[in-house]
Amino acid sequence: MTTLKADGGGGAGADTASLCAAQVGNGVTTDVIDRGARMGPALLKIVTAIGATPTCTYAIEGSPDGVSWFAIPYSDSATPETISVATFVITTAITAWKYLQANRPWRYLRVTFSANTNVTNTLDLFTT
Repeated sequence: MTTLKADGGGGAGADTASLCAAQVGNGVTTDVIDRGARMGPALLKIVTAIGATPTCTYAIEGSPDGVSWFAIPYSDSATPETISVATFVITTAITAWKYLQANRPWRYLRVTFSANTNVTNTLDLFTT
């Protein structure tokens, strides 16, 4: 599990943590992020590399205790005012940004990949 610094000591008050690097297949991200007592917004960066006929479904999940998981609200960088908790699919090589909403009751964060065919994922979380 990756723990973000409680003091926000990453430069200008921001921290970055990796959920996974070059992860393939289905299942949860290699790491789970513990954001401690932070309740502010966060930014999830998804970078994909692809092979033939790529597709991958993503579920962004939070937990108050690291045991019980639920979908957390996010918005796409292209439509920041449209909030969703639905899974989404990526079928191209892309860098996608998802805004995770502030003041939501999750301490731990993970992403679950499913129906993954030929997609390699690298995910990072940025917080303040």
